[in-house]
Amino acid sequence: MVRILNILAIAALIGSAIYAYTIKYDTIFHAETIVKLQHEIKREEDTIGMLRAEWAHLTRPERIQALADKFLDLQAVALNQIVRADSLPGKAPRVDAIGRKLEALGLGVPTNTPGNGSIIDPAASSTSAR
Repeated sequence: MVRILNILAIAALIGSAIYAYTIKYDTIFHAETIVKLQHEIKREEDTIGMLRAEWAHLTRPERIQALADKFLDLQAVALNQIVRADSLPGKAPRVDAIGRKLEALGLGVPTNTPGNGSIIDPAASSTSAR
């Protein structure tokens, strides 16, 4: 009887040691994964910073002005070009092609469907709610 208990105790000790080492190595693996991900995040943040700096360099106003002067045939604004908004020509009225087609078919009139439920449905009025 004592031998069986000793064997069971040794088996439990070996099993718990295996479980403890498994947890230890899983923890080390996950810690290394976290460190790798942190390095990758830092690298991506550095890349984003570099791309923002390049964008700021490319969109400098003096660079844009030089490119516009070189490639666009722009004229300086004259005083006679500056007008008030009410003196601009009006926009053409918007044409609703679908609305015209519906009116031609006779479907442009409003329907008699209730908007707020004020008209009682005959099927609903025949049954009483209790």
